[in-house]
Amino acid sequence: MISFSPTEEQQMIVSMARQFANDEMRKIYRQCDETGTIPEGVIDTAWKMGLTSSSIPEAYGGPGGERSVITGSLIAEELAWGDLSIAMHILCPALFAYPTLEMGTETHRKRYLPLFCGEKYKTATAAVIEPRFDFDPCCLSTAARPDGNEYVLNGEKCYVPLAADADSLLVYATENGTSQAFVVEKGTKGLAVGEREKNMGIKALATYEITLTDCHIPRDNRLGGESGCDFSRIINCSRVALSAMAVGVAKAAMEYSRDYAKERLAFGEPIGSRQAVAFMLAEMAIEIDATRLMTWEAAWKLDRKEEATKEAALAKGYADDMVLMVTDRAVQILGGHGYVREHPVELWLRNGRGFATFDGMAIV
Repeated sequence: MISFSPTEEQQMIVSMARQFANDEMRKIYRQCDETGTIPEGVIDTAWKMGLTSSSIPEAYGGPGGERSVITGSLIAEELAWGDLSIAMHILCPALFAYPTLEMGTETHRKRYLPLFCGEKYKTATAAVIEPRFDFDPCCLSTAARPDGNEYVLNGEKCYVPLAADADSLLVYATENGTSQAFVVEKGTKGLAVGEREKNMGIKALATYEITLTDCHIPRDNRLGGESGCDFSRIINCSRVALSAMAVGVAKAAMEYSRDYAKERLAFGEPIGSRQAVAFMLAEMAIEIDATRLMTWEAAWKLDRKEEATKEAALAKGYADDMVLMVTDRAVQILGGHGYVREHPVELWLRNGRGFATFDGMAIV
């Protein structure tokens, strides 16, 4: 049976993430969106909370906590409630660390996992999305070709978080018809990082296009060695992360518009007392809870190492529609105020619109 009661440890972690989101992220999210930068102090504070390193075993320098997709989804929701851009920046190293932890060879684990257990934020990332209209993470155009003791990578990626600063990237490419992951180190010949992308939303998160042109890497840099990686599990864990983040963004928008509707007077009464507004708020709350439950179900199955592709895909598809609907209605409820930057709902709408294209940009 699925339990709806978080463990004592989960309650503590979620409480810590919620307090950080409220006390730190909510104070600066508008400034970060306007300037396109996130203060290093906030990132360092979050890093010291151990949100990424907590599940790394003691043998690799970590505290040895349990690797739990459910716990990760709870954290992702709270951080995204604080701000999506900052949340994605904080959790970006997990894009490299978690697949390495679960599917890397012993050599990979010994080499890379200790890097995520230090005092300072370790920048690493993953490249999944490709700049084409028919992009499908399970049918990538980026190709990896074996060549003796090396692999040769060719292709283009976009929306790669923190690519300019990352020391290591996990690049996903097709090899013999299946999607695999390859470690590409910063400075590798043939790897080119373009200019920072100018996005409609997540403006505080630095994302880049990268190009791989006859990029030669050692054969040992194939994640998982000869066995390769389970790409289906990786993308499912990403879908759960993004679904949880969509819930966090939607919850922020719903709460703000609900409180506004209670305080905003029209014709002598709060606009929230009007059925049109009250019904919108009720449906927003219902859709948020429905998405959260779908996300938890997929996360629960992933924690049990069960096949969860259907559940993760349904949760992600539902979340994409839900967060756009909720954030759009939040703007509607605020009326003209919803369109100006004095209120944050326009920011949440811009961020919410991107979830349909965020495949692989977060993982739990």
